[in-house]
Amino acid sequence: MLRMFWKSLLVSPAILGATLVASANASSFDPVKSTSVSTEFNNLEIAQVQNTGAGTGELLNQIEQYGNEGQVTPVQGNTIDQVTSVNQLRDVSPTAWAYEALRSLVERYGCIVGYPDRTFRGDRALTRWEFAAGLNACLNVMERLIQDGVNVLKEDLDALKRLMDEFQAELAALGARVDNLESRVSFLENNQFSTTTKLAGEVIFAVTDTVGAGSPASQAAMQYRARLVLNTSFTGQDVLKTRLAAGSATPFGFDYKSTTTLQNGDPASVRFDNLQSPSLFQTWTAAGNGSDVVLDWLAYYTPIDLGYFGRFNTYVAAWGGIWNDFVPTTNPFFEDFDGGNGALSTFASENPIYRIGGGSGAGVSLQLGFLQSIVGPTSLSLGYLAGGGGSSSAANPNPGNGLFNGDYAALAQINANLFNFLNVGFTYVNAYQGADTAIFGNGGSFGVTGTSAANLSQTQLNTLLNVNGNDPDSVTLQDEVGFFNFGAKVSNSYGLTGAVNLGFASLSAFGSYSTVRLLGLGDAEVWTYGAGIAFPDLGKEGNILGLFAGAQPYIGHLSFREMGLKVSNIVPYHVELFYKYQVTDNISITPGVIWISAPEQFKGTGNEWIGTLRGTFTF
Repeated sequence: MLRMFWKSLLVSPAILGATLVASANASSFDPVKSTSVSTEFNNLEIAQVQNTGAGTGELLNQIEQYGNEGQVTPVQGNTIDQVTSVNQLRDVSPTAWAYEALRSLVERYGCIVGYPDRTFRGDRALTRWEFAAGLNACLNVMERLIQDGVNVLKEDLDALKRLMDEFQAELAALGARVDNLESRVSFLENNQFSTTTKLAGEVIFAVTDTVGAGSPASQAAMQYRARLVLNTSFTGQDVLKTRLAAGSATPFGFDYKSTTTLQNGDPASVRFDNLQSPSLFQTWTAAGNGSDVVLDWLAYYTPIDLGYFGRFNTYVAAWGGIWNDFVPTTNPFFEDFDGGNGALSTFASENPIYRIGGGSGAGVSLQLGFLQSIVGPTSLSLGYLAGGGGSSSAANPNPGNGLFNGDYAALAQINANLFNFLNVGFTYVNAYQGADTAIFGNGGSFGVTGTSAANLSQTQLNTLLNVNGNDPDSVTLQDEVGFFNFGAKVSNSYGLTGAVNLGFASLSAFGSYSTVRLLGLGDAEVWTYGAGIAFPDLGKEGNILGLFAGAQPYIGHLSFREMGLKVSNIVPYHVELFYKYQVTDNISITPGVIWISAPEQFKGTGNEWIGTLRGTFTF
């Protein structure tokens, strides 16, 4: 009878708190790409809900706090000892009539646990509701003792009855609120998007234009790109990322004349009409999927704990994988994984060595725990991506089919964060790519940074043959020499990245060198380098002022054994200035300007200016 009486009055806040944490909590998640080695899989919030009324969140927090009573509270991975005296709860007044009764219950039955600072709620006065929650914990403990046949003193039962009579109104109000919350939780469970998946997204609006010697009369455009990401967790530690994307953005084109030398030594003039140069790419134009909604990334992350030796962060890409999905790029505040909160250009966002290869494959980033005490957080990253990994067809003998029978790139990188001040990384990439695959194209046929010559994609280079028949100086080079007619290529690339944390600013720099062997035709060398400074929280928290300068990937040396064609080694310098203003937590506006000298490193090309106003919405 006593047990039924107690249960008619009391509802355990502890059980309710656990239910609410599992069913109704929601927080933000990275909308586009996870950070590289530092990608967190722990504490993944997996329920997506909406607020059902004013004050709901406050009430949930309050009841959950009450539910901590009678439980052991974790503190930095350990647990605090059971409170054995009411004197340890420093905000319980000894002058209260219930003090002695509560002290007796606590000391005899150990039924109250305080907050981590051994108080009910800091240094403020203990509320009657909090006292009722503590009383509830004692009732639960004594109920279990009675069920187990343990004797309970009669004077303690009398004290409990008196306390229950005194706090009956609070207990009844607490029970009514619990009933209300249970109905709300039931509604949320029936209407939530998923119990395992959280939806996140990013939308970019950009007004952008280019001005230069080769620019057409008008190229100003309003462009957009939208990304929706489904983050799904099955264990609470792993995450499956499914990203849908659509956009209207296309890269800029420009017109100019250049000269080349024919096989017989005669000079020739070539006119380039509306050439879409990779050197003019901005981050939202890199996807190139058009306005159709496509699945542009499908990947799975899961960690493997190695204890003292560190942890594996494993990565498997079924579609659209690139290196910065799991490899640290060491370019803070400029890198945003081709999103809308970093640099404007693809070049300034990361070392172009991370653009070599892409597609399907796997990778692992090993956090070397045993080195952390010596040199700071250190990681070793290894990965393999195949451009045609999703195709099993053998009908086409050209490179690009299957995981191991076509285009591929293999990466190894060691990265160390020295004393949380200097972050450095050494990168090596070996790649085999077909004639129609751009070196810096994320596995695609067109490059997303650098010059067309540096990308060495036959498809892209042959677009340079748009010869104007009305130009008396032009000739048909395709008929004359079979322009840029080569097969597959093998490249070995070496990169160095670094970043220095100055507190008020961040300095970052990178450089890479590639040797390229055009099978059966010749050799090439490709260089790129850059450095930048970023001032975070300038003027407002979340703002970023960034300045970046360097040389986009360019051909430093090119030797065709069977042709007399030459490519100038003019350096395409790049300077970029932008300021991201964080309007709200979810909206930012970024004006910026980019200057590029000789975007295609051919003689006769002029400087280009790009002006952009970018708006970014995340949710």
